[in-house]
Amino acid sequence: MSLGLIGGTGLSSLSGLQVMASHAIATPYGAPSMAIEEGVLAGKKIFFLHRHGGGGQPVPPHRVNYRANLWALNELGVDRILAANAVGAVTPSMTAGKLVIPHQLIDYTWGREHSFDDGSSGSLQHVDFTHPYDSALRDEVLRAAGAAKVPHVDAAVLGVVQGPRLETAAEVTRFARDGCDLLGMTGMPEASLARELGIPYAAICMVVNAAAGLSDTPIAMDAIRETLLKETALFTALLTVFLEQSS
Repeated sequence: MSLGLIGGTGLSSLSGLQVMASHAIATPYGAPSMAIEEGVLAGKKIFFLHRHGGGGQPVPPHRVNYRANLWALNELGVDRILAANAVGAVTPSMTAGKLVIPHQLIDYTWGREHSFDDGSSGSLQHVDFTHPYDSALRDEVLRAAGAAKVPHVDAAVLGVVQGPRLETAAEVTRFARDGCDLLGMTGMPEASLARELGIPYAAICMVVNAAAGLSDTPIAMDAIRETLLKETALFTALLTVFLEQSS
């Protein structure tokens, strides 16, 4: 197994990772968000990439070079990817502080480079995306969450919005009608690019707040950061057990 982990808001580094090397990969699509760290966690090799970058100027969600990130991980031989996403909850039961492993998504993003296919292959590249997350990998994550006794929700529809602004209350009402349980900004085109490359991909969402208009309390970044600190510990516990159980 060669696991790639893509971190996001709240997971800019990986606690316990013994970094062995750093890889600055040149890709046909430009530079990835950062040099990819190769290290060991729970006795297993892992490649870690923070999608918002590792420097002092974080890359906003609509400017992330998703194609370069996925291409670089593929070049390093990664054969499975777990992605962390900080999200807001549309469904009331998915309260702040919970981890959610989504099974479906709806893409509302625009203007992002969504495919490696530029037409040069001479044939149309229609990629099946009926089930955006790899079922076998999701099952492994769910087993690890149970073994680690990490509170989690085992299915959800993630709506991926453009960002970087948060949603209006009216938009959240619309997303709820569409069937979204969660809202995040970075799940696409990351998931579909992994599918194009044939890399199994699954997401672990960290719920940080109720979406706009669904709480009497205004959305506060300080509260979000505090929630993320707690959820990062849960995420690390889940990941550790996942790696220990992987062959």
